[in-house]
Amino acid sequence: MAQFNCLVVDDETDIRELVVLTLERMDIKADSAASVEEAKQLLAQRDYDLCLTDMRLPDGLGLELVQHISANYIGLPVAVITAYGSAENAVSALKAGAFDYLTKPISLKQLRPLVESALKLASSDAKETKNTVDLIGSSPAIDYVRIMIEKLARSQAPVYISGESGSGKELAARLIHSNSSRRDKAFVAVNCGAIPENLMESEFFGYKKGAFTGAAQDTLGLFQAANGGTLFLDEVADLPLAMQVKLLRAIQEKKVRTVGGTAEEAVDVRIISATHKNLSTMMEHGQFRQDLYYRLNVIQLKMPALRERPEDIPELTQKLLRKICEGQSIEVPILEDSAKKMISALQFAGNVRELENMLERALALCDGQKITADDLFMYEEAQIKSAKHHQDAQHDFDPSHSAAFGLPEYLEDIEKRAIIKALEKSNNNKTAAAKLLGVSFRTLRYRLAKLGLAKDEGIDVEEDE
Repeated sequence: MAQFNCLVVDDETDIRELVVLTLERMDIKADSAASVEEAKQLLAQRDYDLCLTDMRLPDGLGLELVQHISANYIGLPVAVITAYGSAENAVSALKAGAFDYLTKPISLKQLRPLVESALKLASSDAKETKNTVDLIGSSPAIDYVRIMIEKLARSQAPVYISGESGSGKELAARLIHSNSSRRDKAFVAVNCGAIPENLMESEFFGYKKGAFTGAAQDTLGLFQAANGGTLFLDEVADLPLAMQVKLLRAIQEKKVRTVGGTAEEAVDVRIISATHKNLSTMMEHGQFRQDLYYRLNVIQLKMPALRERPEDIPELTQKLLRKICEGQSIEVPILEDSAKKMISALQFAGNVRELENMLERALALCDGQKITADDLFMYEEAQIKSAKHHQDAQHDFDPSHSAAFGLPEYLEDIEKRAIIKALEKSNNNKTAAAKLLGVSFRTLRYRLAKLGLAKDEGIDVEEDE
């Protein structure tokens, strides 16, 4: 196996020697330079697999070297070394294209995983196919997302993924991870809004035995679980301000302290965050810390709403339908033209997630051979202004006619037809019908009585408790 070559750029002799010695112990050949100009000369003379540069050099900034390498040596990872607490310098370097950063004093526990990750990226097969097939569609919007994912996968910079609920933010985060040098390590996803505030610190950083009532043993936190890999913070806007401060320190220093512990431990974690809320607005109103915002939002990836890429809906519909059917081990039914037209007319406020849920429900209510517009009807009233109802529907809901046909009656009418269809498909078996409708047996029995669909109303329902 060929030996890796690394260029170390720092004007402090002792730091250069420490880094060079560490690299040589890792069986990596290292050259060193004390200035930007000297580094440029060495880069022009030989090929390197990694460059480590200090931010402040006698004849300029390491940032200049980062930009020079990004422009002239595509694919060469470069990491910067910044002074303790120089968060702005680190963010500037990452935005300029740096692979990652280290803070002084340099910790060998942080240096080694950074070098290993960078060299793994540099040695990866250039012909390796990028795994972005899960991003369905060929619209300009989704093609741009694919290009961004490939670029972001070559960096360690924190990524902030914005977009509406259901637009695929977690999928994008997983693809960034699976195409990166961290793909062999853990991808840990956490919904920040689902953790009780009093448990947040112990969930994120772990705790020692006896740290609090119920702490029966040492337990790792999310940062430790994701060590070497990626930590995905979904709905990061839901973090309380007190936790935002602690998260900021962990990200900046790349160290965490367990609850009940006395020493900090180094962690090598890439942070990807996401939310459907507007962090800029929250920051302006004092609901989200400005310093944390700029640490998370080093590079932003916006996931397009489904209505912004309507040309992808037909392909997405077919592939989602096939995926659902494969999961249930059933044949894929034909999607009738009427159903296709209805799907194309929907606004999909819930984006891809809403489309998938709609197809799952329609698949449960269809006859198994084909999906019609009637099978999609339950979404019709909320999305389509001029849709046609089922043949037994009286007319479209119009608020101006609410005295004659109000919203409660309108919704009951929809519910009645959905229940009747489920009973027909299940041969009037209430247990099976309840399963199709996604409700409990008792709920269905209650709704039958409330809507006047019990036996005495002419519906022959088998008692199958």
